[in-house]
Amino acid sequence: MKRIHFDVEKDGFYGAYWKCEEPTKVAIIAMLGDDPEDHMAKSSVKWLMKSCGVNVLTMSPGKKDYSHHNYPIERIEAAVKLLGSCGNEKIGIAGASTTGTLALVSSSLLPDISLTIAMTASDFVWQGFAQGNKDGCKEWPIEGESLFSFRGKPLPYMPFCYKHPDYWNVMRAESKRSGNMADSRKIFDDSEAAHPITEDEFIKIENIRGKLLMIGAADDSLWDAAKYVRRAEKRFEEKKLEGKTHCDAEFLTYEHGTHFVFPDGMLKSIFPIGSGLLLKLMFKAAKEYPEECRQTRIDIEKRVKRTIEEWKNEIRNDSENDVGGV
Repeated sequence: MKRIHFDVEKDGFYGAYWKCEEPTKVAIIAMLGDDPEDHMAKSSVKWLMKSCGVNVLTMSPGKKDYSHHNYPIERIEAAVKLLGSCGNEKIGIAGASTTGTLALVSSSLLPDISLTIAMTASDFVWQGFAQGNKDGCKEWPIEGESLFSFRGKPLPYMPFCYKHPDYWNVMRAESKRSGNMADSRKIFDDSEAAHPITEDEFIKIENIRGKLLMIGAADDSLWDAAKYVRRAEKRFEEKKLEGKTHCDAEFLTYEHGTHFVFPDGMLKSIFPIGSGLLLKLMFKAAKEYPEECRQTRIDIEKRVKRTIEEWKNEIRNDSENDVGGV
């Protein structure tokens, strides 16, 4: 696959643009993987192009970097502008885990985004974190920094109640106790209990335009994703009654699915051999409920493909209306 690479210094964001072989005027910003050109990102591009027929712009904070602290939403804004200049009439965004939250925040602030797919996202902004190696810890919270910033200011955030190195020690202890590769759920639950989330810290999903698909599973070991989806849905319905919503939203929660609530075909594209076995090694729920998790991914694939197809049809309908009115 051919791609065009972009750097922060020159272009305002770090990413790569992949143009679909079949001509299309729609594009999705896909924030999956630690780098816009790593295996996970490229596999996601292949699935989105083959299954959904869209152009794709992959993004990450930096080269092989999954740290998120005061990440400027202006980078997403620059990417949206770039996609428009490439002839894309409508632009969507998709993310999972932290980037699922980034997708929600970006869409709530940037009205030119008309499709949002947020997998295992939170409905609020939390404290920024870094990954790497610090005092033997692979991840740690950044004091005084949010996950994201906008117009030069950090967005309000829920602070973690655990500081460095306790943050990593709790995560490591919970992973050992639960048998999950990653288990930070206690960190999020304890932090929310110590600091109830304020209105400023909640994501204003009512400002999202076009289509919204938010997905989470109850057995997610990183945080209570299903709770966040249900809470976002409740907020959306309340705002809808007030006449303050601007999108067609669907909120999906599953009992089983783990933190990897990807479309089944996308996951198989990322891990073409032994994806089921790998998930069993990573997450206890995948080992105990393999078929239930697989059925969740199959259903998610149907929902994601349907949502994208409806979004594309809206573009075709808009174009037909424009032609008829000339």
